[in-house]
Parts: sequence; C-alpha cells; structure tokens
Amino acid sequence: MSTHSTYDLLRHLADSWGLLAMMLVFVVLIAWPFRKGGRGRSDEAATMIFKDENDG
Repeated sequence: MSTHSTYDLLRHLADSWGLLAMMLVFVVLIAWPFRKGGRGRSDEAATMIFKDENDG
C-alpha cells in the first residue's frame, strides 16, 4: 500500500465517519440538558452562586 492510497483511505474515513461522529456528538450535547431529571440539576447549578446570599 503506497502513501498516497493510505492518505486517500484516511481522508475518505474522515469525510464520512468523522462527519457522522461529529454529528452524533453534536446531537448528544444539544439533547443533554433536556433529558429527564436534568431540570433540577440545571436549576441548582444556575442558583449555586447565590447560595451564601440566601443563607443570611
């Protein structure tokens, strides 16, 4: 197998499977905050910086 054909093979894999993998990661990251049970954690994280102000 020559260097040129190895490059072509790797480029083809990156063009097809790499794009698919990036799209899958994108969809998972977009959907993650909307999963069941995520609302409470998101609200807690959003108000965490005000915890000390509400205590006293």
